[in-house]
Amino acid sequence: MADGKWRRAGATLIRVIAVWAASALTLLALAGILPDFRLQSDDGDTITRTAFTAAWGAGAFGLLSALVWPVLVRALLIVPALVLGALVFFLNGSLLLIALRLIPDGRGDAAPETAVVVAAVMSAVASATSTAFAVRDDDAYRRRLSRLAYRRRRGRPADQGGPGREGPPGTVFIQLDGVGHDALVAAAAAGLMPTVAGWLADSSGHRLTPWRTDWSSQTGASQLAILHGSNHDVPAFRWYEKETRTVMVSSRPASALEMQRRAIERTRDGGLLTIDGASRGNLFSGGAGQLALVLSMAARRGKGSRSRAGYFAYFSDPANATRTALSFVAEVVREVGQSTRARARKVTPRVKRGGLYPFIRAFATVVERDVVVAAVLGDLFASRTAVYADLVAYDEVAHHSGPHSRDAEKVLERLDRSLALIAKIADRTPRAYRIVLLSDHGQSPGETFAGKYGLTLKDLVRAGSGLPVPRRAQRTRSASEARDAVRIALHRPVEGGVDEQAAKLSDPIVLASGNLGLISFPDIGGRASREQIDRRHPALLSTLANHPGIGFLLVRSEEHGSVVLGPGGAEVPIAELSDEEGPLAVFGAGAADAVRRTDTFPHVADIMVNSMYDPGTGTVHAFEEQIGSHGGLGGEQSRPFLLWPRGLTDPLDIMAAESAESAESAESVESAEPGESVSAPVPPGGGLVGAEAVHRVLTRWLQESSGPQVPVRAEGFAGAGPVDEPFPPGAPGAGPTAARTAQAIQPLPPPNRQDPAPDATGTTA
Repeated sequence: MADGKWRRAGATLIRVIAVWAASALTLLALAGILPDFRLQSDDGDTITRTAFTAAWGAGAFGLLSALVWPVLVRALLIVPALVLGALVFFLNGSLLLIALRLIPDGRGDAAPETAVVVAAVMSAVASATSTAFAVRDDDAYRRRLSRLAYRRRRGRPADQGGPGREGPPGTVFIQLDGVGHDALVAAAAAGLMPTVAGWLADSSGHRLTPWRTDWSSQTGASQLAILHGSNHDVPAFRWYEKETRTVMVSSRPASALEMQRRAIERTRDGGLLTIDGASRGNLFSGGAGQLALVLSMAARRGKGSRSRAGYFAYFSDPANATRTALSFVAEVVREVGQSTRARARKVTPRVKRGGLYPFIRAFATVVERDVVVAAVLGDLFASRTAVYADLVAYDEVAHHSGPHSRDAEKVLERLDRSLALIAKIADRTPRAYRIVLLSDHGQSPGETFAGKYGLTLKDLVRAGSGLPVPRRAQRTRSASEARDAVRIALHRPVEGGVDEQAAKLSDPIVLASGNLGLISFPDIGGRASREQIDRRHPALLSTLANHPGIGFLLVRSEEHGSVVLGPGGAEVPIAELSDEEGPLAVFGAGAADAVRRTDTFPHVADIMVNSMYDPGTGTVHAFEEQIGSHGGLGGEQSRPFLLWPRGLTDPLDIMAAESAESAESAESVESAEPGESVSAPVPPGGGLVGAEAVHRVLTRWLQESSGPQVPVRAEGFAGAGPVDEPFPPGAPGAGPTAARTAQAIQPLPPPNRQDPAPDATGTTA
């Protein structure tokens, strides 16, 4: 025991000396290269004296970086996250200037701009040297990567955190945002994702299955259900709520928090991650106690709840800031080059990629990726039970370059390297981990609606309503979690719906969510009927239904109930919808059920519009400026994937068990008292249908990995009661309820998914 301590102490001392020597040599080299940087007196010094000066300066800079830097960065946490990233270089340069001032006899001096460069290079060299020495020692390597992940372990240091390898394993859920099942398979087969290919090829590795999204195939709906068990009343990425005259936007912090509150109130469950969980880079918290870059928490005050807390953790090491900043610049240059080549070659379809987009793309593909991956590594060392992280890089690039473009393929390659790093570190942590890979939706290619037909959906609606239409098609605001995350990082309000709210009450409000459009009439109370719309705008519905770029409409009829309208006068009552014939036939299995479910939402739009879909080419027409889109029905967007370790129960077996339980409880549904909770039937045909089903599968896997658990006391809100009492609806981060306690103990309880009936006001009771 004592010999081991001395060996570790000796190895640490050797690493410190090696880093010090490398830093000193770097100072000497830079002093010889840079004209405004010197380590000698005006009269000159001997080589020995200059080397001593370099060693002194390197030691002072290293000491200041270790002691002062974390405090300095924390003090500046009040500034916007991206501003903090830029300030890192100037702060680092300031520390170097202070270190040079500490050299005896004033032999160290540098111009301020030179000091920034020297400090950045020294930080990078010190980081590389430390890592190079640490990889030869497993314990040191683990400690080094734990520091790079910067997670405070709250009394559980990396060397002592969590149970050993013989204990129950933890689970890491990595969401590759927007990567469809077919895109993943193709990338693995083409060698773009060797880590994923290795998992699939290993007989003891992972298994892959597709799942089917709801009608609203976008992150807001899918991730809310995956993390919180319900996406009821989330009809799209954006939707209009008449009673408050507001536009809900999934990527707006206030809207995301309200969506999360409603889901918790509906399920009476804090979320997937309530038991020792961590949520990283997501729209929603999942009930986790450990948060970083969680959008729904971005507007909340309090320790660790602000989104930029994750940036502090990352930028507290100047070496990370240097590495990320260089990658950020390289990504901006890469995007400018790729978009220039696309224009020069007249690649079609194509959308505008100028302005701030190169910086938004770099944020999504570099900054957010690096911060989220570092946070996940810290969670592994902290032995967290469940971690859910979202990597948005592919989704952002595919929107503008296309889901099958070379640009998007390059992003998949880099994401695979991040997966390889996480898998490698998971093998070195005190606790064993199972890695589950999944996506929230796919992406369908195709020219934009405006690009194909010369007018936007809003223009078409105004024309069909007899309202004036601009001579030139106006760009439709594009949904982008990355763009809104950048605005939050800069402390700028997230836009969305401002123009629509400013419209006259008599004008229709038109919103877009990929190839799904929503039309609302704000001056008509409740859900407008077909008859009301026809009396006001006789040509509108026929204009929309017969347009070649539109596949079908959903509207409520006073006479027939809700109906689906299609080309050529097709009109099908929603109860008679079929996947085999009629307007939904080309959209494939499950389309009719998805439309029927959305029709029950209190905030479904007066007119729901789905674009056309060509099954031969797999293309749709987005109502936004996107050539890779998702949000409605049609093609790969509705076919994400789930990749899981073979030791876990097959999702189809879990669904089969639920089907059997649903059949047994069918009589209880009919005999249930008003307000009594009963389990919803599993959709016919089995399989993974809807994001809520994915939530139930992931919940079951957590039970299998960790066994029955004692839930923690609810935290994160005032007046939290005992864990066996219901917590206040919507309390983010709240601990599990008694229902979740029972769920963790029982083999596979029937889920509570019965939808309450709408009351007279159109809202759920």
